Amino acid sequence: MLKNKKFILILFLVLQIILISILKNFPEFVEQFYSNGFYVFLSKLMRYVFGWIPFSVGDILYTLAGIYIIRWLILNRKRILKDTLNWILDIGATISIAYFAFHILWAFNYYRQPLYKSLNIEPEYSIEQLVDFTERLIKKSNTLHAKLEPNDTLKIVFPYTKAEIFDNIQNGYEKLSETYPHLNYQPKSIKKSLYSIPLTYMGFSGYLNPFTNEAQVDGLIPTYKFPTTACHEAAHQLGYAAENEANFIGSLATIHNDDPYFQYSGYTFALRYCLAELFRRDVETYETMIPVINKGILKNYQEVKAFWMSYENPLEPIFEKTFDSFLKVNNQSAGMKSYSYVVALLVNYYKDKEL
Repeated sequence: MLKNKKFILILFLVLQIILISILKNFPEFVEQFYSNGFYVFLSKLMRYVFGWIPFSVGDILYTLAGIYIIRWLILNRKRILKDTLNWILDIGATISIAYFAFHILWAFNYYRQPLYKSLNIEPEYSIEQLVDFTERLIKKSNTLHAKLEPNDTLKIVFPYTKAEIFDNIQNGYEKLSETYPHLNYQPKSIKKSLYSIPLTYMGFSGYLNPFTNEAQVDGLIPTYKFPTTACHEAAHQLGYAAENEANFIGSLATIHNDDPYFQYSGYTFALRYCLAELFRRDVETYETMIPVINKGILKNYQEVKAFWMSYENPLEPIFEKTFDSFLKVNNQSAGMKSYSYVVALLVNYYKDKEL
């Protein structure tokens, strides 16, 4: 009887994979009934349940699951060799349950309608548009830097603790929700990851736990990066699974925040992406723009770069490749390269708006 149940769960896994491959072709359906329907209720419920707890429940669950798996392997090591079929059934049944929970709790958002369609903006842009927008960002970033630090050669040092930054991310989302009500981020559920050290060595600044809907931020990253990273993970909680879209929503949330330090983090975040894209498309123009940027801004960029370089290790490329493959499997055909698409969203969103 138990074997029959396990076999049924494995068949259910196959059925899930088939249904999801079909669902990919109906993004409007996912957008209406899941992302803007069932998921809105579910995500709020999970944030109410887990958000008030000061530590990451999801990280604790991952720890317990890891201990259970190790214990199971030790206790069943002899049975695995003697009864391989039953071992395969155990693994298949477990994967089937986890796969179902992963999608129903969050991952169906990977198949929703692209954000540029929801915002009714163009998904492409010209080099001229990129140059113009980058110049505007430089001017705005320099102005904010001067407001926070009279000496343009000094980097901006945030006067907040990381806990205080968590407390303030809702302000930007509240401002955004005046135009886009679905971006109202209430309640919040964002925490430092208990696995910040492993995350750093893996090269990740944060992640969303799909099973508890807790946003996890690497507690070791520079404070300068905390506002954009926290707002990025909050965007995932709001149902924007694609990395490019979460980057875009996260940057808007920091830019719209009343706090000038948040605004500085948001504008320079957008500027860094535009500069990287400009370097890829037009190196000569890129080189003419760098000297115009306040040296203090470049020092903030260098601060972040130095942080990640200090944790470089031989395993990091493997983790990045794994995540790249994960993105491609989950409807992001460009993998990690899809991060650069945030530039297209920013350029076209601000085409007719003031910075």
